[in-house]
Amino acid sequence: MIDSLLPLLQLCDSNFPSGAFSHSFGMETYIQEGVVTDAASFRMTVETYMKEQLVYTDGLGCKLAYEYLGEGRLDCIWELDEELFALSLARETREGTKRIGEQMTKLCTVLYAFPVLEAYQQRIREKTCFGHPAVVFALVCHELNISLEGAISACLYAAVSSLIQNAVRGVPLGQTDGQKLLLHSQTILKELVPLINMLSPEDLGRSLPGLEIAQMRHEQLHVRLFMS
Repeated sequence: MIDSLLPLLQLCDSNFPSGAFSHSFGMETYIQEGVVTDAASFRMTVETYMKEQLVYTDGLGCKLAYEYLGEGRLDCIWELDEELFALSLARETREGTKRIGEQMTKLCTVLYAFPVLEAYQQRIREKTCFGHPAVVFALVCHELNISLEGAISACLYAAVSSLIQNAVRGVPLGQTDGQKLLLHSQTILKELVPLINMLSPEDLGRSLPGLEIAQMRHEQLHVRLFMS
């Protein structure tokens, strides 16, 4: 239990230098437009983000990559990487996710001597893959013998945790409100993981247009704290 728990704690730690602290994935648009003003309005936003976007991108992407690796279908993992990149319609979100994925791959290759990670990093260097954090989580967790459910949970938790910490700075929220929101998000994650396990590759990339439009509008904001 401890052998599988500790690596997940490290990967999900807000101090893990993946670069996620620089991205709000459209949240800053809602802040500047007065949609998100306090803990209650941010809670609604983060719930929607989790249920309507993360499930069908990071969550499902992690599930598929984990299963493909278990079946030895590396070509499918590389195709999934390309598909995840292409399905992100907002330029800042697409590029931001790519940067996080690249950085995570680079760090995890140093931390873990896994051939599949090294192959992924080489393909990113050669520009035949883009890099996606969901794929990295899947590869690391699979090689550490962490369950599929554990991999998906950790992947989603890391994304939500970073977003909440960024909301603490950006809205701003109190640290106590941030921790309450993080605890609440864990309840939602428990509901989402079984749902993700029932999804198929055809569900990949589903999202609400409103979220994507907010992510697109972000680059036109006059003042920006975050890169996306």
